Amino acid sequence: MTEAYVKSHIEHGINTIEFFHPQSNSLPGKILEELAKEIHFAGTHDDTKIIILKSAGDKTFCSGASFDELIDIKNEAEGLKFFSGFASVINAMRKCPKFIIGRIQGKCVGGGVGLAASVDYAIATDKAELKLSELAIGIGPFVVGPAVERKIGSAAFSALAIDATMWRNADWAKRKGMFAEVHENIENMDESIQRLANTLSHSSPQAMAEMKKIFWKGTEHWDELLKERAAVSGRLVLSTFSKTAIAKFKSK
Repeated sequence: MTEAYVKSHIEHGINTIEFFHPQSNSLPGKILEELAKEIHFAGTHDDTKIIILKSAGDKTFCSGASFDELIDIKNEAEGLKFFSGFASVINAMRKCPKFIIGRIQGKCVGGGVGLAASVDYAIATDKAELKLSELAIGIGPFVVGPAVERKIGSAAFSALAIDATMWRNADWAKRKGMFAEVHENIENMDESIQRLANTLSHSSPQAMAEMKKIFWKGTEHWDELLKERAAVSGRLVLSTFSKTAIAKFKSK
């Protein structure tokens, strides 16, 4: 596979949304836009009872923001637009009335941690390590921060955000509440995902929608909050420190 994509497939009420990017499932603006649209559509589609969010490959769930696009940001307006893509995806997941199961088969970096935190039930393998690397490139996890903090608490979020080069393993993520389940291999993970998805596809859509409102209570202001956070990241990414750090990472 060489071409990036977002695609969805509905079968027996289960809508599987899959994304791929050849650079370790990174997230350029186009992928973010398409993900937000697919999640929104699935939420309004009567045939969809439950959503599975997954990525292609078996090593990396999502490596976060596209460095190619980050380094090309030339002004605050472009920065706001790019980071607002992450805000749009998180808010689409937040407002979607259907439960979203996350299939976390590998490493999550930066924005990828934000995606994992925004699903309603994350099922992972023991290879699914986490790292909030934003500080290492001169910005911070401003847009994904509310989603991560909501899921694992302020202390664990602070630890991830401050120690930006440190990987946390899947067991740590499960103990902190990021992952609901951790399995020793992809086969066991997929079996558990299919079992849960099948069960939920036969559950009451109205009851699940009401439950989701309760789970996300207190986040009603996130449309404005995440846009404000996107502006902060969009400004910081223009700094000489950030441009130099991103160029150094790209050259590795």
